[in-house]
Amino acid sequence: MRAEVQNTVSEIEKSLALLRQRMDWDTAQHRLEEFNARVEDPTLWDNPENAQKLMRERQMLVDSMAVHDSIKQDLADNIELIELGEMEDDAEVIADAEAALKALGAKAAEKELEALLNGEADGNDTFLEINSGAGGTESCDWASILARMYVRWAEKKGYKVELQSTTAGEEAGIKSAVYKISGPNAYGWLKSESGVHRLVRISPYDSAARRHTSFSSVWVYPVVDDNIEIEVNPSDIRIDTYRSSGAGGQHVNTTDSAVRITHHPTGIVVTSSEKSQHQNRDIAMKALKSRLYQMELDKRNAAINEAHENKGDAGWGNQIRSYVLQPYQMVKDLRTGYETSDTAGVLDGDLDGLMAATLAMDVAGKSRAEAQGDA
Repeated sequence: MRAEVQNTVSEIEKSLALLRQRMDWDTAQHRLEEFNARVEDPTLWDNPENAQKLMRERQMLVDSMAVHDSIKQDLADNIELIELGEMEDDAEVIADAEAALKALGAKAAEKELEALLNGEADGNDTFLEINSGAGGTESCDWASILARMYVRWAEKKGYKVELQSTTAGEEAGIKSAVYKISGPNAYGWLKSESGVHRLVRISPYDSAARRHTSFSSVWVYPVVDDNIEIEVNPSDIRIDTYRSSGAGGQHVNTTDSAVRITHHPTGIVVTSSEKSQHQNRDIAMKALKSRLYQMELDKRNAAINEAHENKGDAGWGNQIRSYVLQPYQMVKDLRTGYETSDTAGVLDGDLDGLMAATLAMDVAGKSRAEAQGDA
């Protein structure tokens, strides 16, 4: 077996070891049996919230064990194929197995990173908020491109995407949009996307075909679990209703059903524009609680992560990532230095490489901080 392939096998085995460590492999089967016994309890659904929490925890354990076993089996199968190919001097079999091992190595590395998503809210669903910045129509169009990019990424992950509210741009694109994205580790993956995103391109709205720079901001905050208590004093908020508008005049509500909640102590403003005013109040209040919870998380982790409220306006000096389409093709994350020339792929939702680099950096930072704290 070639040295390069041996290195790949070694990395996969390290990833498997970390996966076992993270799920406490020695007790995993016993915990699964306990979950199964509780699921069969006929009184389980007497408390729907606790039942749903139990089912989520059980499914996460089942999925983690299945991923580990699948990678382990694929590793063994491909090693066996390589050995068989070497015995029979079959170059095609060897090449196919080595290619499969390389792909398996990438999958194992991704799952290893996911296993490191063990922050307090990493496993939660998430809200994703996009706002256009300086640049008028250009930035509104850029905001809509970002929205599509994240929706495509979420769909590829198998996540559920729900549009909570949107405000159309005056000529094109959107001024703002809020999505709820639901799925395992949705917040853990997306939390590193908060910040200002910069686009450089030849403007489709400029008759002189000049190069323009646009900015839009992204804010990610976790959906608060039902068992997390966030108190909101009624005297601290103002609730307004208004008539929402859709792009191009379509889907316009004929009643003042949209809801805007303003939290005076923090200045947080959340909106929802579904058809039902009652539903909008509920959605907006949940979004407000999630924002307040995110602020608390930021305060606790201020030494490790940049607080969201300090990320600044959507403009020069505050960007976390640049997307350059002209005069060359490049997406570069300014925090990690990770870059790729596959701009089309990134804008179509291929974000895992960028996210993984930031997550790995954050994990390394946390490890250093914990080591210094123990010293």
